[in-house]
Amino acid sequence: MPFRRLFPRLLLAAGLPLALLALACSAYATVPTATPSARPALSSLTVYADALGTGWQDWSWDPITRNLSTSSPVHTGSHSIAVTYTGGWSGFKLAEPDGVDGAAYDTLSFWVNGGSSGGQLIRVYLEGTGANGLIVMPPPVANTWTLVSLTLSQFANPSQITAVDWQNNIAGSQPTFYLDDIALLNTGLPTPTTPPPSSGPALTVDASTGLHAISPDIYGLNFADPTLAADINLPVNRWGGNATTRYNWQLDISNHASDWFFENIDNDNANPQNLPDGSSSDQFVDQNKANGTDTLLTLPLIGYTPKGPRNANPRNCGFPTSQFLNQQSVAPDAPCGNGTIGNTPITGNNPLNTSIAISPTFVAGWISHLIGKYGAANAGGVRFYDLDNETALWNSTQRDVHPQPVSYDELISRTLAYAPAIKAADPGAKLFGPVAWGWVEYFYSAKDVAAGGSWWNTRSDRKAHGDVPFVEWYLQQLQAYDQVHSQRLLDYLDLHYYPQANGVALSGAGSADIQALRLRSTRSLWDPSYQDESWIDDKVNLIPRMKSWVAADYPGTRLALTEYNWGALDSINGAVAQADVLGIFGREGLDLATLWAPPAPDQPGAFAFRMYRNYDGQHHGFGETGVQAASADQGQLAVYAARRGSDGALTVMVINKSLTQTLSSSLTLSGYSAAGQASAYRYSAADLHHIVHLPNQNVITTGFTTDYPPQSITVFVLQPGVPLSAAAHLPMKCNH
Repeated sequence: MPFRRLFPRLLLAAGLPLALLALACSAYATVPTATPSARPALSSLTVYADALGTGWQDWSWDPITRNLSTSSPVHTGSHSIAVTYTGGWSGFKLAEPDGVDGAAYDTLSFWVNGGSSGGQLIRVYLEGTGANGLIVMPPPVANTWTLVSLTLSQFANPSQITAVDWQNNIAGSQPTFYLDDIALLNTGLPTPTTPPPSSGPALTVDASTGLHAISPDIYGLNFADPTLAADINLPVNRWGGNATTRYNWQLDISNHASDWFFENIDNDNANPQNLPDGSSSDQFVDQNKANGTDTLLTLPLIGYTPKGPRNANPRNCGFPTSQFLNQQSVAPDAPCGNGTIGNTPITGNNPLNTSIAISPTFVAGWISHLIGKYGAANAGGVRFYDLDNETALWNSTQRDVHPQPVSYDELISRTLAYAPAIKAADPGAKLFGPVAWGWVEYFYSAKDVAAGGSWWNTRSDRKAHGDVPFVEWYLQQLQAYDQVHSQRLLDYLDLHYYPQANGVALSGAGSADIQALRLRSTRSLWDPSYQDESWIDDKVNLIPRMKSWVAADYPGTRLALTEYNWGALDSINGAVAQADVLGIFGREGLDLATLWAPPAPDQPGAFAFRMYRNYDGQHHGFGETGVQAASADQGQLAVYAARRGSDGALTVMVINKSLTQTLSSSLTLSGYSAAGQASAYRYSAADLHHIVHLPNQNVITTGFTTDYPPQSITVFVLQPGVPLSAAAHLPMKCNH
């Protein structure tokens, strides 16, 4: 982990231009430093030797069995640790809750024995401040003790170590292996040093131009943790995903579709006798109202809902093993299969195994129930509704009741049947559609894709509709309805977007190459010159593309991304990507966004939201009126700026996307008279558990120059006032 160096203050010479001062700071920063000296050898810190070392605890996670007092085999002494992974991705974890000073050691050392089988696939993590990455260790050798030595530099030199994890690296069980003589060592490796800052790209902020509203709804989540929701003043929380396509609001039962063996599963409910009051969907709305959060509920268009009774034994499921033998996979909790024999999906099953048919009346009844409890949409009730979820995947995710692929005509027919009934039940409700799963559905129907072969050339369903790409055709049909009936059915164009480059979305941080790709790929949201680095191999230009579709096909429709994910939310890399995405949403004028699979409150990804919504713990946030902000190289430093109405402050968010390099950059300010000092807050690998309140940043008439650590997020809060003069002979910090 980089350590801080102190530099002397530089005084502004009378009349010295800011650019020359920045150059002076940069020149000072490049003074060669002495060759790093080796650490003096220190005693090793015992993690395990016959027993756990002082302060260390077993925090392993299931499915796993372990014995910390095995008498054979042992490497030295009388005991070793036996570990057996009894299920996928389980882990043997030794934790030191008070933390160990990572700077005192340079190596993690342990002995491993593969037992009677050997060949286990295991990856090793270090947890703690600044820890990053994992090591896939060589497979243990059968009946042989082997020394494994991993340098802490392989884990990004954590400043504090709180746990060592040996995780199962496969989805199934593995035979027993053994660990012994686990220690942290100081072997005398050179102490890592921080390279001097490099000259970063110039930043500019003009607070008088480019003014545009930033919708607070871009900071939304799906199924948010209540603690995080309260912490960030969560604006909107979405009830979505495959299990909401078939949700019975009367019985509080969901069918979990292909995600879990097409089973009907009762939602947790303490008082089922009171249903429909107190259902899980009611509880969701209750929690949102307690946090002052708007609700986005998914309403079914599929025409089926799970049947009762609650507590059915066995559970109702799409492909019961009593009817379909020899299925590829069977649920561990019920006699239900995955609907596949060999590699062939089962056909001809009865949809009534799980479900009953419904009509728009069923959905309108749900709306009436919600109005009765919470009021209408424009009177404090539920404001937002999704018109189902990823309908083009029904023939896969919901194939037990809808095996046929959805066509252009079917989706618009269902939309025009259900949406008017919803609007009639609550005229103030805002409706979202088509809730498309991703890039392919923007242009083609599921029927096109199901045709197989070169469907993108054949595209028979699309050609039957004037060869108009699906989303554009969908908007055109709703505009035509509006013109005839003088009623807007669709309020938000709602798409899902997961970057398709390998290892980015819904993934861990990955290698340095993957981390760099993750940070580059945010350009797909806005940059017309960016060629997507995935199978898409096209210029996605997503938000401007959505704007052009709406302008041409249904003006006045707002823009929403109700599922997206850039991955690695448990790492600083994911936090930096998430912060960049939120800045792009605000700058580009997206109206609403809800992150799928949001982070836990203590994960780095959560701090990306806090930087915009609660950087100081007092619920102060990024401004709500965007202004012009630009970087000479947004791939290195991204910058976003906004004015805040409550106090007139100008907030500036600077994101260093470099993986390893501290960047020193000047920020030129115009259109705003700032006080001589700005508050500054930063989230970085230096402290993954807190946003750090930095010393105030001196600001002169034309701006300031400062340094940004690698993979960091910094917000400056400039209050209106009298700025420092460049000739004022006041000190300015070069924060190297």
